[in-house]
Amino acid sequence: MVAMKTFAPIGALMLALAAPAAAHHSFSANFDSHKPVTLKGVVTRIEFTNPHTHFFVDVTDDKGVTTNFKFEMASPQVLLQQGWRAMTLKVGDEVTVDGWMARDSATTVNARIVTLADGRRLSAGSSGGDLPLKWEPAGRSQPLDRALLRPPRHRVHAS
Repeated sequence: MVAMKTFAPIGALMLALAAPAAAHHSFSANFDSHKPVTLKGVVTRIEFTNPHTHFFVDVTDDKGVTTNFKFEMASPQVLLQQGWRAMTLKVGDEVTVDGWMARDSATTVNARIVTLADGRRLSAGSSGGDLPLKWEPAGRSQPLDRALLRPPRHRVHAS
């Protein structure tokens, strides 16, 4: 009986700590890499929060119907490493977003590349795969070398 009283709080603590880890999802669980999409519209809201940054865009189709789409990007820290800053994207900006549709929502997209109104193209830090071959970071005139997309693995030297 004493052992139960001792281990019950420890078990509850372990479950509580495991909950945030279980909440994070893989790309393939929520998004379909066979459903690429390119959408253009006006930014209506930005949520620069962990574990993912989200922004919302009003997209008007060819029939004049406007739909608000939710775009998921990487964490704020990863976006900073990709060249994003707090004011890179503002409400009212016109953007074009390349990404993949969600499996369970017709209005949720995993963003891959965000093209700003001034022509800059920024990686959204997608967990869905590498950047396209012709992706260019802001300020570069030459396409990014595909070998630079992932850091080299460190060799283990035998002694």
